[in-house]
Amino acid sequence: MNLMMLLEMAAQGFGERVAFVNGDESLTYKQLFDAAGQAGVRLRDGACQHVAMLDVSSLALPIGLFASAWAGKPFVPINYRLASHEVEGLVSRIEPAFIITDAERIASWTSRSEAELEAREAFVDFACDGTRPLENDWPMAPDDIAVLLFTSGTTGTPKAAVLRHRHLVSYMFSAVEFGSAAEDEVALVTVPPYHIAGVISVISSIYAGRRVVQLPNFNARDWIDIARRERVTNGFLVPTMLSQIVSELEGQDSANLPLLASISYGGGKMPQPVIERAMALLPNTKFTQAYGLTETSSTICVLLPWEHRAAGASNDPAERRRLTSVGRPLPGVELQIRDEEGRALPPGHRGEIYVRGDQVSGEYVGRGSVLDAQGWFPTRDAGELDEEGYLFLEGRADDVIVRGAENMSPGEIEDVLLRHPAVLDVCVVGVPDEHWGEAVAAVVVLRPGGEATTDELRDCVRSQLRSSRVPQFINFASELPYNETGKLLRRIIRANWAAN
Repeated sequence: MNLMMLLEMAAQGFGERVAFVNGDESLTYKQLFDAAGQAGVRLRDGACQHVAMLDVSSLALPIGLFASAWAGKPFVPINYRLASHEVEGLVSRIEPAFIITDAERIASWTSRSEAELEAREAFVDFACDGTRPLENDWPMAPDDIAVLLFTSGTTGTPKAAVLRHRHLVSYMFSAVEFGSAAEDEVALVTVPPYHIAGVISVISSIYAGRRVVQLPNFNARDWIDIARRERVTNGFLVPTMLSQIVSELEGQDSANLPLLASISYGGGKMPQPVIERAMALLPNTKFTQAYGLTETSSTICVLLPWEHRAAGASNDPAERRRLTSVGRPLPGVELQIRDEEGRALPPGHRGEIYVRGDQVSGEYVGRGSVLDAQGWFPTRDAGELDEEGYLFLEGRADDVIVRGAENMSPGEIEDVLLRHPAVLDVCVVGVPDEHWGEAVAAVVVLRPGGEATTDELRDCVRSQLRSSRVPQFINFASELPYNETGKLLRRIIRANWAAN
């Protein structure tokens, strides 16, 4: 079991199809297979122990990912948005390394004896020159490391999550049907390479046989224009991207994207008004919500297209609320909600999400596996299941607000505030309080032209939740801090509050 096996199947099954497009450049499946082989032999015979990518999406991404698999060396995408000292700190942990990056970074790079840098253009040119014979002899050990992904490091030094070939291949076999894409299907991918969704979008599109159009830097207007020009049928987005697209299309009766058959989204909580507006603008588009983590090889739960439409058309508040869920576990994935003592909780109770399955790694470099004795992975995400098995996320487990002896979920307060017609976005956090330990605080972003007073917003919460959940403090802001993959950065909100 090796990722190269998946590319080999695709190259043999539909080799002349275009696999990836980036601007004016493209690769067919056969060309990608050959390029991975050319680069793979070079990487195999080189001194590097890891193959890193410190760059935006380009044709170097699929070539580098599969060349690493061919060479039997871990592929390590690194966040190119990090500060220079942060990048160098991560690189020092994987040396000796071969690093694919941009020419401008190479020119300013501090010399390192154990890091070989090559510009993406030179790497692609070498891989595609076709002058060396291919050697189909990649390793097939399922426990070899395929990918290392550094976590966001929101609470300290980033951890290097380990994904072995068996984890990624297991996910493909359970979630994607080989060759299921029609020849005219086109996916527009905008998620960055260093996120698990960026890696999985490459592998899953190849296994399905879909053409991928890369958009290295997201902009809502560019996304819409490219989707129309390239006749895109499938989109991969995070919630903040979909929200920006919806805002860009505001005031139009239709999105004018008749070929857009499906949109998959995930990576953060989806506000109900955003998905409702998106479904109205794209009535013939199938929406799929996907929830997963780096340590689980991506998706573990999905809210399917028919579930979106059923919930959106329902007058039952409990069923309509499922639009804000992340759906139900994939086949082969088990899920539990546990309390602080590790006991499984029944439906309707909030706790920490635990997951188990063949695609679950739960392993870090230098730390080993954090799976328990029965193979369960503690996600550190908080949530609850309803009676039908739908999972509702409540943020990170340590985001819970403790007011007195009462635990409160920021998510339930945010959900209420987001129903206010003037509210575009909101973040609720706990802030220090001398009497209660923590007090509820909210930062609210109003819609353009929207108006709401703090008393009005408090009344909105008071009308639907217990009085203890009414925000004691409310500030207004022009925007909230998100990372590039759509995760709300509550730590920044808390830090700003403490500083003021």
